[in-house]
Amino acid sequence: MLKKRYQWCIILTVGLLVFIYRGACAQIQSSLPFDVNARSAVLMNANSGAILYEKAPDERHIPASLTKIMTLYLAFDALKAGQVKLTDEVTISQNAWKMGGSQMFIEVGQKVKFDDLLKGITVVSGNDACTAVAEAVSGSVPVFVKNMNDKAQTLGMVNSQFMNPHGLPAEGQYCSARDMAILSYHYLKDHSEALKYHSLKEFTYGNITQQNRNGLLFKDNTVDGIKTGWTEEAGFHLIATAQRNNDRFIAVVIGAKKVREREEDAQALLTYGFKNFFTTKFCSRSEKAGEIKVWKGQKGSVTVEPAEDGCITLPQGKEKSLSVARQIPETIFAPVGKAQRLGTLTLTLDGKKLREIALVASEEVPAAGILKRMLHSFILISFYPPYIGSIVIIVIILIVISIVSISGRKKKEFPKLS
Repeated sequence: MLKKRYQWCIILTVGLLVFIYRGACAQIQSSLPFDVNARSAVLMNANSGAILYEKAPDERHIPASLTKIMTLYLAFDALKAGQVKLTDEVTISQNAWKMGGSQMFIEVGQKVKFDDLLKGITVVSGNDACTAVAEAVSGSVPVFVKNMNDKAQTLGMVNSQFMNPHGLPAEGQYCSARDMAILSYHYLKDHSEALKYHSLKEFTYGNITQQNRNGLLFKDNTVDGIKTGWTEEAGFHLIATAQRNNDRFIAVVIGAKKVREREEDAQALLTYGFKNFFTTKFCSRSEKAGEIKVWKGQKGSVTVEPAEDGCITLPQGKEKSLSVARQIPETIFAPVGKAQRLGTLTLTLDGKKLREIALVASEEVPAAGILKRMLHSFILISFYPPYIGSIVIIVIILIVISIVSISGRKKKEFPKLS
């Protein structure tokens, strides 16, 4: 019973993530002044997550070596968590050595630094390196693949399933252009340091030098990632990213007929993004966005801050049409929990709501002691509408005055006899 409930919780959570994500990405959809030849394509802004162009974004395809982005994601997750170190030496198994296709050319029993294995995946797309990393991170390939699919669920990748860590043909393995854009977006958000590996133009291991298969690295110095893919059945894939003037775009091209075609499509998408859109940051997580008075608390006020960074991508020339509105109450009552939602920041363009960010408490405000709570209750009912306390006090005073006045008159009417 508990297992079923847990499964339903996962399904509902993923559904909510996808709903929210697609809602954010639906802000801008644009037709292009040129043709995209690949079977599927997506152009996404890497700062805001906004999708600016899509072609058959949810069509399922064979991922080929695009699978390796998820493998790298988990590898960098493990590094961040301290499960592995770049200097760790990984003993190469028979299973890793025998992988076909693109190879780093590692040998059984060799001890290879984890750092070199990452380069072997990012630069030369080594299937042997992928297997070695999977075994180093999770102990076995099946466990690692399960973790890949768990991660895909968490990210809201509803049209992707992985069967191995390298992308060699396998029944039941598929992806979509939208999912690959979502994966790349979160990968770069969580591990921007990975780009120093993806931007390497060549890698030498065992006296064998191999060039990066991402041809745009050699044609555009603003391009610094991410990954190519190819099998005969899948066609030619490329996920390219570039940064110019503090803005970054991700172009996903799946199912091109030639290497040149995938590069031309990706380059055209990136150029279109930079020339026609701009991204603005209208709020930053943890920056002060206001202060609210707190009644009956150990502190008299609490600061509110955005729950997340707020970025939006818009067509060039729309800067002056943007407006940001803050909605927070003037007062609240303790207790207040840290990160409790207390208001919103709303971004609008020409009167149309584009984005809403929650404003949350920057710290906890526990309830005050009983005497302070009683004092605040008295103040609230006495000096704030509807002034019930003040009315009661006035009535009591009038009654007392009346009683005193009546008593005084009675004493005058019945003087003491001598």
